[in-house]
Amino acid sequence: MCAATTSVILKYQKQICSEYQCVTEYNSRSGEQVLLSERYTQPLILQRHRGQKEREEEIRSSGESFQQVLSARSSDDSVHLNSLFDPDGHGIRPSAVILQGNSGNGKSFTVQKIMMDWASGDLYKEQFDVVFHLKCKEINRIHGIKCFAEILSCSCSLTSDEISQVLQHSPEKMLFIIDGFDELRLTQDINDMSPHTDLLQKAPAEVILCDLLRGRILPESFLLVTSRSTATDTLSKLLKGPQRFSEIMGFSEKGVEEYFQKFFKNKKLFRKAYTLVKTNETLITACSIPVVCWIICTAIKERLKNTADVTSGLETTTSIYVDFVCTLLKHHCQGLSQSIPTLLRSLGQLAERGMLEQQVLLDEKSVYETVSDPAGNPFLCKFLFKRRIDQETMFSFMHLSFQEFFTALYYVLLDEEESQRKFTQLFSIDEKSRDYYSRRSRFSAVVQFAFGLLNKDVRRTLEKHGLVVQSKTQTHLKKWILKMGQNTYSDKVRFYLHCLYELHEEDFVKKAMKTWKIIDAYNAVISRTDVWVLLYCSQCCQCIEELDLTGCRLSSENFRMILPVYHKFKKVNKLNVLVSSDSDLELINALTSEQILRSQCIDVVFTFEDCYLELTIHEEISIWISSPSLESLTLTFQCREPINIEWAKLIQIIHQADSDALKSVLDSFSELKKMEIELDCLSKMWTHWILQIIQNCSSLTELKVYADFLLEKGIQILQSSDTRPACSVTFHGSICNYQSQKRIRNEDFHLSCNQEVKIHLSSSGFSMETL
Repeated sequence: MCAATTSVILKYQKQICSEYQCVTEYNSRSGEQVLLSERYTQPLILQRHRGQKEREEEIRSSGESFQQVLSARSSDDSVHLNSLFDPDGHGIRPSAVILQGNSGNGKSFTVQKIMMDWASGDLYKEQFDVVFHLKCKEINRIHGIKCFAEILSCSCSLTSDEISQVLQHSPEKMLFIIDGFDELRLTQDINDMSPHTDLLQKAPAEVILCDLLRGRILPESFLLVTSRSTATDTLSKLLKGPQRFSEIMGFSEKGVEEYFQKFFKNKKLFRKAYTLVKTNETLITACSIPVVCWIICTAIKERLKNTADVTSGLETTTSIYVDFVCTLLKHHCQGLSQSIPTLLRSLGQLAERGMLEQQVLLDEKSVYETVSDPAGNPFLCKFLFKRRIDQETMFSFMHLSFQEFFTALYYVLLDEEESQRKFTQLFSIDEKSRDYYSRRSRFSAVVQFAFGLLNKDVRRTLEKHGLVVQSKTQTHLKKWILKMGQNTYSDKVRFYLHCLYELHEEDFVKKAMKTWKIIDAYNAVISRTDVWVLLYCSQCCQCIEELDLTGCRLSSENFRMILPVYHKFKKVNKLNVLVSSDSDLELINALTSEQILRSQCIDVVFTFEDCYLELTIHEEISIWISSPSLESLTLTFQCREPINIEWAKLIQIIHQADSDALKSVLDSFSELKKMEIELDCLSKMWTHWILQIIQNCSSLTELKVYADFLLEKGIQILQSSDTRPACSVTFHGSICNYQSQKRIRNEDFHLSCNQEVKIHLSSSGFSMETL
């Protein structure tokens, strides 16, 4: 390459670095920009087509299961930008790469990153001397006939003469990026166009571009074409070969976390914001879409301007989905002939049909019957599946949650009479019918989104696009939940709470829950989202009689979330908290705070490794601990006073069967009233230990020891002891004549230890009764 051409390219690269280093976001005001490096996060890119089952799995899964699906895809097939043009296993290098992705998945953002990294010398340095970026939106605005160099000059800072100079050299080291093929307006029949192979020949811009794609112009050059899925079948027929298909899947869980880190910068704020979003399965799933990730981060950042505490709340799931839809309507729907209300109504009808038929992949005929221009619709995805010797075209929404959202949006935007009829059909399903539970679970998310669409801020956003939720529809839904909420039970209560959370009107939540005596989630699987919803609804209430979480298991992280509203409940039935670290045990101190001790009844079990700790607060405070070395230890305190104990240390002492250390801890409890111990056998060591406890704990009024076997040596020590406790002391077990302190499990041993007795030790001395 001559020096003059090299100089032009260096000038071009410098201008690209200046132009592409910053990003203008959707909500940027004039002159506002952020650095590309502060936003761009590598998305998950696959270089293969996925089958129908894989697609359905991705669309239906959410939360942790969705992340597991993405992780499986990531570990098997994901690629980086620097390997898009690498030779495959057969040594074949593609001339054209299709980079497919849904709206908002970051195709254009990725192109900007490629341009910036090439111009900076960090990408394709050896592969491509020059990279040109052609935006199809801009191509549509080029009028008249022009040659190829003139078209390129409209898209970059070089003159047509400079571009002609560059095009004379090494076309095999040129890359042309065609961004947004699905937005290209093809005004002529592509197949009937006469070929243009001369760089100087003039024609309409879209004609020249199609000749570049076909390889009629600069056939040795390379192409990277981005497109939505709805246009890739047309593109693949037009594009020269050899081709390579790749797809932007969006962010993996690691990508979402990285994006939050870059957005917030401050480590503390990042951790708060990311943890907050992870509590909502629907939102963390939607965050795989980069635009949704940006919307959520922006919403949290706005909240931080008004309050220092980001954990005070987050916009509802519905509000985030409305923001996403409005973003696409504003920036990706300019070319559609339909009005926005008509477009959304047709999408809602299609979504409802899929919900009723339990389909997430929708056949081509049904889609075209409902939606006038599915290929140009940014909310639909298009797939080609092999069917023996043929192909089948199917469509879907980006995810099942969007299908549920559009169904709800369709219902609330109908006229009042039709809207009430639709919701009445959902609400009046016979609960005894065989189909009730499956259908109700299918439509529960639809109803929750519907309540979210009633929120006054959400309605205000919709009205900007000419979308009005009728007042009678609002009244109908609110009356329904007021009526149904009076008779809540475990399989419904979470559903009602989610509806109230999505509505997010504090006064109405107070009104709806005013008569609630109990929040009953008996034996339910409690998700992070459920905990967040419980937290919000409880904050709106003054007091609730009872929280029944019997049989439910919560992680320590989820348990921490509801601690701020724990005092709102007069009674909390048995709750199982899974402890992941020793520090989690200090949560017990939070449960024995003065605020809770004054008025509450609590029963919480902490489970960790092979140990259990149960805290019960009724008239007294009772702590039950069980481990392999000590079957159980129960401590009862005589008054409701905060107890400051190093719980992790106490558990370790019990686990290690360190009797001296345990005695030292128990001696320090000045308010210890009752103690129960369960042992394998009452040995000499345990007998001396118990006698010392009796002497040192003056507050004790009752001590009970349950042992499978009372060894003869232990009984002898009790008989000869001069200890005369003022409290009641009893030992219960079977007398064993063996002197061994080890438990021997054989028939003879059991035969010789079959006499069950109860031993009393009191101020009157030693006594034993046979049972």
